[in-house]
Amino acid sequence: MNLEDLYREIETFSKETHGSSDLFKEEVFVRGESENDFAPLKHLCKKIEGLDNFVKLQESGFVCDSYDLYEHSSFSDWYEHQFSRKLKRAEAKKVLLFYLPDNKAIFDAIETVNNCYQTLRSQHIILNNKNLPVQIGEWYCKFIFGLQQRKSTSQRGFDCYLGDKRVEIRVEWGDHTSPKGVKIRKSMVTLSDYSIMIYIANNFMIREICFLDSDFIMRKFSGKGHTIFLKDTDVTQYFFSNSSKHLDKVVNSSALLKYSTPNFAMKLAESFGS
Repeated sequence: MNLEDLYREIETFSKETHGSSDLFKEEVFVRGESENDFAPLKHLCKKIEGLDNFVKLQESGFVCDSYDLYEHSSFSDWYEHQFSRKLKRAEAKKVLLFYLPDNKAIFDAIETVNNCYQTLRSQHIILNNKNLPVQIGEWYCKFIFGLQQRKSTSQRGFDCYLGDKRVEIRVEWGDHTSPKGVKIRKSMVTLSDYSIMIYIANNFMIREICFLDSDFIMRKFSGKGHTIFLKDTDVTQYFFSNSSKHLDKVVNSSALLKYSTPNFAMKLAESFGS
């Protein structure tokens, strides 16, 4: 799939209105080089050689956003102009938007945040490892595994899905894992099909990933109580650096290597033919 051809076709599609078509019923759209240009994936699959499904986009570095979760302000205006109709709330909940992130800007921002955090740590301002690292870790998983985020029906926030399989993500931030291990609520594991443990180094780069079937966790590690602690010693054999069992779940290997620590990237490079 040629990116220039894709962007050119999206721009061409956006220059004309399509009120007489039924493309307004589509639920998957792709953003072009301009934030104001979009086109239905169904239309692009007919026009772009090598593009036959959204997985091809993810393999090329595109990220999927649920419009209901991340309302791209320009999309509703574009939709109304293109199809001469407003985007209804019920329809908006089903819309998925694919776009190519600005990796350089993201990488530069992460580097800047790391420098800021170093100062805040040295001044004893940061007291725990919550919020920002968790959000970065969840974004990494979405980017690397092609996850889709949907508003949760059982709690505040969102749920992640790999196809029709629900995914639980746990983020561990630090150069070393707590001796107790990664803490997971048993109730969340029972509600999911897969559980991803992503280990983020202090510099916000990925230092390890552990991808497990949730029913396997319940059989092997659940024990008593409402909390499961996955210690490194218990799951190290399932780490991406040691096991290839779930490497096929990766749809964007270049993103995985790009945002990994040098040590982790070197361990993965051979698996992904780099």
